[in-house]
Amino acid sequence: MTDSARTDWRARIYRSSGDASAVAGVEPAIPAVPRGLRATAGAGHVTLEWEPVEGAIGYLVHRGESPDGPFSSTKPPHVDVAGVPATRYADTAVTPGRTAHYVVAALGTMDVHGEFSAPVAATPHDGGDHAVAVGVDAGRVTRPLPRPWRPMIGSEHLSHMLSAEETGGRPIGAELAAALRLAREELGVRAVRAHAILGDDLGVYREVDGAPVHDFTGVDRVYDTLTGLGLRPVVELGYMPRDLAADPSKTVFDYRAIISPPKDYDRWGDLVHDLVHHLADRYGLAELVAEWSFEVWNEANLEVFWSGTPEEYLRLYDVTAAAVKNVHPDLRVGGPASAANGWVEELVAHTVRSGASLDFVSTHTYGNAPLDWRPVLARYGKAGTPIWWTEWGPTPTHFHGVGDGPFGAAFVLHGMRSAAGRVEALSHWVASDHFEELGRPPRLFHGGFGLLTVGNLRKPRYLALVLAERLGDHELAVEVTGDAGGVEAWAARHDDGRAGALVWNGTLDHAKAGGAPILGRRVTLTFAGLADREYVLTHHRVDRGHSDIEGVWASMGGGDWPTTDQWAELRARNTLDELHPPATVRAERGTLTTAFDLPMPGVSYVEARPR
Repeated sequence: MTDSARTDWRARIYRSSGDASAVAGVEPAIPAVPRGLRATAGAGHVTLEWEPVEGAIGYLVHRGESPDGPFSSTKPPHVDVAGVPATRYADTAVTPGRTAHYVVAALGTMDVHGEFSAPVAATPHDGGDHAVAVGVDAGRVTRPLPRPWRPMIGSEHLSHMLSAEETGGRPIGAELAAALRLAREELGVRAVRAHAILGDDLGVYREVDGAPVHDFTGVDRVYDTLTGLGLRPVVELGYMPRDLAADPSKTVFDYRAIISPPKDYDRWGDLVHDLVHHLADRYGLAELVAEWSFEVWNEANLEVFWSGTPEEYLRLYDVTAAAVKNVHPDLRVGGPASAANGWVEELVAHTVRSGASLDFVSTHTYGNAPLDWRPVLARYGKAGTPIWWTEWGPTPTHFHGVGDGPFGAAFVLHGMRSAAGRVEALSHWVASDHFEELGRPPRLFHGGFGLLTVGNLRKPRYLALVLAERLGDHELAVEVTGDAGGVEAWAARHDDGRAGALVWNGTLDHAKAGGAPILGRRVTLTFAGLADREYVLTHHRVDRGHSDIEGVWASMGGGDWPTTDQWAELRARNTLDELHPPATVRAERGTLTTAFDLPMPGVSYVEARPR
């Protein structure tokens, strides 16, 4: 573990690299005040609902102790964007018996919001029957099921796949490659987005007697490995080769990635052009056009990732996009790959003025569902531009344990369901705990970003996506009623008549990641619109007692790394558990009903299969 890398990161993370709005020519749009705000008290929560505001990308929810305020954000710690995309928000950071007052405002962009609404109030309680009804209409298809987890997943810098070293006694390169293969085979993932393909460890650029020399043999090893797994890269063009950097002393991470602008933009453009041309020659131009994409830098809106100015990033974007398009105009290039939704409108506005290509918009969010950038794109005449969240997960904080247990499972489903149909890609950061930005993993469960541990044990987050992938291709109408709080549902059917429902109970409040009994619910799930026949009913569960490999390790005594025998036991117990054995039931008048307790956090997947 490298303490200096952590100290440097903490000192600079979320320090802005500058205000790009004036440079880009942004003209803020101030949205209207949300109407119809209402607050409903429940057991351990207050649920707020309001009418949508035209042009809003999301909403700010503020809470106060009196109707006169002061009001402050309900954003929990470790959530990097305060806004929520939907017109419903369940506030669980409340005290039963204490009245809370709320106001809501609409976001026009990240830095501009409209006026707050008049306050409303509610008093959460700790009683009641905690009953929730989930109704699935198997006869009413709403749309083809969107699967925003499929387009891409995140990974450490991909040269890590070439490592012959070990972490915790496990082979780094082989296990990272195996983790990515599992994501393709079990989650349907098609591409991988990662950092530092232009890093000096791959030797892509050097200067000899002042003249540039390009060498892509290291890149070939990386991408040959990746394509051999059946995956394609989202080519994040960064970081800066040392010999091309204006200031090579500006670095980030334990592996000292250089975050400087280029000393020569023409040479940067030539490097990008030659790399893309080389990839087209090696893998085929038709392949690149159909399957690959090119993203300009990573989180340049943060000082920790970009030592230049906003002007320099926008120039870098224009030069890079032109270099990619010079190889072929149908190749996809986009950005800004920004932290916490920053610089999105700024890049859109800039490309309208500069004429640079913008084939997709990319940004990042942690700890929350992604906001809705479609109104901004429409305002600049770019409606329909794909929106990619190329990093997303339960926390932006390295070594934060919230993602290792069932809390992460409910969070992942909340985000994917929210993004479905309005975001083309929601890329989980990352696939594997083989990751070394701030030092390699110190123990098996260390709060890593990965869906899979070192050793490729499947965490609850991963199993939640396995369950989502089991849903059929035809999304079904679902209604959730009662004291729902954080209970949500997603349902779909298969062509063979199987109908499945994912029901989960979660919160954005990390303080309750270990569980909150007051938020547990009794769920009655009803499938209507079925054929009158017998069905096999199965019920898989992710919670503290089921499908929870972190809990299994704790029950074995825990510690840093397993012994050989413990690895074998962990693999045997790393299962997707059933709440009870399958049951054969008959649909009467097209209806089946089942009831179960659903803790918070918890996930249930119930499927009715025709017998």
